[in-house]
Amino acid sequence: MHYSTPREFPGCGNIVTFAQFAFIALEGFIFETNFGRKKPAIPMSNYVIMVTMFFTVSVINNYALNFNIAMPLHMIFRSGSLIANMILGIIILKKRYSMSKYLSIAMVSLGIFICTIMSARQVNTGAEGSEEQDVYAFLHWLLGIAMLTFALLMSARMGIFQETLYKQYGKHSKEALFYNHCLPLPGFLLLSSDIYKHCVLFSQSILHLLLRYVCIRGVFILTTECASLTVTLVVTLRKFISLIISILYFKNPFTAWHWVGTAVVFLGTLIYTEVWTSVRMALRGKEELKEKKAE
Repeated sequence: MHYSTPREFPGCGNIVTFAQFAFIALEGFIFETNFGRKKPAIPMSNYVIMVTMFFTVSVINNYALNFNIAMPLHMIFRSGSLIANMILGIIILKKRYSMSKYLSIAMVSLGIFICTIMSARQVNTGAEGSEEQDVYAFLHWLLGIAMLTFALLMSARMGIFQETLYKQYGKHSKEALFYNHCLPLPGFLLLSSDIYKHCVLFSQSILHLLLRYVCIRGVFILTTECASLTVTLVVTLRKFISLIISILYFKNPFTAWHWVGTAVVFLGTLIYTEVWTSVRMALRGKEELKEKKAE
């Protein structure tokens, strides 16, 4: 069986997303809502707001791939969700952070900037045509970057909204998973022609659907147990693994500067989580425990 990929069909993101939403909605309708007989614990109006943001982010991220955005850049750029989350946390929740947090955010920003600039150079040097075509290709790419930026901020806002929602109404990850995938289904009617076109181009893998379901289910469970920043960190690290697979398996172009940018992004992520502090505290605790036993 042949499995089509975004590399072969850059615009296939909509059919993949639709299949994911339909599968999760069907599973939730049967097992979570008991065929619609169970009432939601969280008011439906809140789910409508959450779903609007969720659907918008998914569709815009998919369409960005049609604007000269390479898959590695797409994943690295979305790793900037830590930055967006912190900025909105300061503005909306009035949070304040330590200097190490601000340093980590600066490093993540620098890493994304490096990768973005290098991809822009590839767009310029890779185009073969007239000067007008080169300018058009670059403006096309800039539009894709603008779409990713908007989706990044919207995703961060959705994370903060979910965090405040669960604090107010309690943890309902399975319910949230169902409504976030069921309510947007009518919206795919707007994308019906694109979805049908890609249905003709390739057949969707059931295994792929199951893997996406496991991934999304895990994220929604995590949102009920952790703060939005922690969830963002876990998702960012998952994107790093996806980035490596994308480069090695699909042989996407990736320069030395891209690797530098990637390293800076994830070093900043590690500083943000204060991994070094946690390791030192753990080692110090072991030493104190040994000293007590020795006494």
